[in-house]
Amino acid sequence: MTPAETNQPLSILPVNDPPALRQFIRVPHYVYRDDPQWIAPLDFQEKHRFSPKRPFFEHARWQAWVALRDGRPLGRISAQVDDLHQQCYGDQTGFFGMIEAVDDAEVFTLLFDTAQAWLAEQGMRRARGPFNLTINEELGVLVDGFEQPPSILMGHGRPWYDARIKAVGYRGIKDLLAFMINPDFAAPAVMRKLARRASRDVTVRSMRRRRLVEDTGIMREIFNDAWRDNWGFVPFTESEFTDLVKSLALLLPEDYVQIAEYRGNPAAFIVMLPNLNEAIRGLRGRLFPVGLIKLLWRLKVRGLRSGRVPLMGVRREFQHSPLGPVMAFMVIDAVRQCAVRRGMVATEMGWVLEDNQAMRNIIETIGGEAYKRYRIYEKEFG
Repeated sequence: MTPAETNQPLSILPVNDPPALRQFIRVPHYVYRDDPQWIAPLDFQEKHRFSPKRPFFEHARWQAWVALRDGRPLGRISAQVDDLHQQCYGDQTGFFGMIEAVDDAEVFTLLFDTAQAWLAEQGMRRARGPFNLTINEELGVLVDGFEQPPSILMGHGRPWYDARIKAVGYRGIKDLLAFMINPDFAAPAVMRKLARRASRDVTVRSMRRRRLVEDTGIMREIFNDAWRDNWGFVPFTESEFTDLVKSLALLLPEDYVQIAEYRGNPAAFIVMLPNLNEAIRGLRGRLFPVGLIKLLWRLKVRGLRSGRVPLMGVRREFQHSPLGPVMAFMVIDAVRQCAVRRGMVATEMGWVLEDNQAMRNIIETIGGEAYKRYRIYEKEFG
């Protein structure tokens, strides 16, 4: 950090207009300017994240800030209150997110004090995060795995974040793991045998693009049922899940979504995304003037060699029965075969709560290795 960055007083800029939002979106470009592993998300996608038309804002409100010194953006943070979370838990917990900042204690203190004050004004007594912006999006601060670039819809981080966040009074409350797996794995013989036996009652099929609305509803219903007892769970609303699927549909071949049906009734599903981060690396968030050409060449000519599984679920009625892990394996195996046919050599699965031993057992049984760790923090102030 230069003397000009350290000797000038700090100021805080609320994100209340398009110019401030543009500064907010570009902060990570400064923070990660010397990190070769960071991949800038596309600017237009980031703008959509904060669009008032997003279904998330039907039940949530937010505010964001940029920390400036001598006009230079050195950090950013957001604060959110999710009324749907309050309906589920009634615990007066608000959330912070989008935290990015240079290694400067004063910057972190200003950002977190500002976000905390706003949450207190909203009647909150506790702050938890980072949630970018919800529990169903990017979560946590990267604390291990800096040597690998992030996969699609996963965050990166700087090594100093953990200590700086703890220094302003937060404690880690949950760790999340991301697993890497070679899709060309050899499944254990016992699992293959169980899957063959289950196939008398369980069929696995691909998503039907012609019936996308119906299949979107099926996936949302399974997800909300499967994850209902998970830590911090907040259900996807119909409009949120529809918006998510629509935003990803162009990326998804039908066979990258697999649905398992038990005696004709949907019971489990999985979604795999091509790792778009491979294609946007080096574009610095911008498609014009030449970024779009590079993106299309990388997608259509070079192809993508990795993917990520962001969504998966098995109905709760099966989770504590022998059939639950078998159906999970069956949808994983179906999407795995699709990945292999398309030349993928690596697939990320996550996030997974560190203490979710049942899911970890399934992933580790097929060769998955935890290669990144993210942390969620909390602070009480009421």
